[in-house]
Amino acid sequence: MATSYKYYKKNVKKYLIDKFPEDARILDVGAGCGTYHNLLHDYFTENSFHAVEVFYPNIKKYDLESKYKAIYCVDIKNFEYDFYNIIIFGDIIEHLTVEEAQQVLKYAYDRCDEMIVAVPYEMEQDICEDNVYEIHKQPDLTPENMLERYPMLKLLVKNKKYGYYVKDDAYEEG
Repeated sequence: MATSYKYYKKNVKKYLIDKFPEDARILDVGAGCGTYHNLLHDYFTENSFHAVEVFYPNIKKYDLESKYKAIYCVDIKNFEYDFYNIIIFGDIIEHLTVEEAQQVLKYAYDRCDEMIVAVPYEMEQDICEDNVYEIHKQPDLTPENMLERYPMLKLLVKNKKYGYYVKDDAYEEG
């Protein structure tokens, strides 16, 4: 599914607006239908938004080329970049193995001021709309194991179904 739960979107928007200027550079990983562009475009400038979307049909179906200054059709595991103020991983890491997600988040950690990581808890998912990237490789995510697996993150807000995490500036790789 190229969409996301609606939980806490306003909280995330306020958090980012309070923390960053309107010209902050944003990388939206797994742009899907453009949820985070749609959420944030009325504050952040149009030139701020770049996106990574691995499933090319989503780029066309949701007209992502009109929303983002740059869109890269590539797997985030293979995407090299320099620096963004904000990197958004909205409903992404559950589609990666623990090891893959750890690598992706460690790579991003020093290449951003802030990471927003949104995940559904304990959610099985198989192929959707002929998209093999939709399979949940971590259907067992919980608030507890998120912080165990990803110590570079800290909880921002959660409910029973969904959580948002941000970069933990106190993290030091051991």
